[in-house]
Amino acid sequence: MASEKSPDAYRTISEAAEEADLPAHVLRFWESKFTQLKPLKRNGGRRLYRPQDIQLLKGLRQLLYEEGFTIKGAQKYLRDHGVAAVAELGKGGGSPFPDAPGVSETPDAAADAESARPEAGADDEGATPAGAAAPLDAAGRARLEHVLERLIGARDSLRQAMES
Repeated sequence: MASEKSPDAYRTISEAAEEADLPAHVLRFWESKFTQLKPLKRNGGRRLYRPQDIQLLKGLRQLLYEEGFTIKGAQKYLRDHGVAAVAELGKGGGSPFPDAPGVSETPDAAADAESARPEAGADDEGATPAGAAAPLDAAGRARLEHVLERLIGARDSLRQAMES
């Protein structure tokens, strides 16, 4: 992106694609799938993306690429929560499942908890039974907690959809 442009300036499709970290053809495809994404079109079909369009692109990227939503799932999320909520995700506004329990420990806290556990074989209660998995390291625990958070959020979203 050209650094001399104002943050409020319109962006060409190549500039918007670069800023959203997406290929230009994906932007064109998403326009056909998300009616809320409407860049201005000049004569000859040249697209100009406003700052809010780019934030929406970033939010859609978060839903589709980072959170694993399908196109239909992202469309439903957009309908249910609105453009502003999806654009906020594009600003690093957190999880699309705000009501889901968060990761309860920071990696440092998880590491502290790991080090506080008794060593296997230290006593009968702290020993790892034969055939059981070894304790997770802090990074593995954090990854599992993140997956659990997403699964709980997906479950809650499915419950809401079934109640509707």
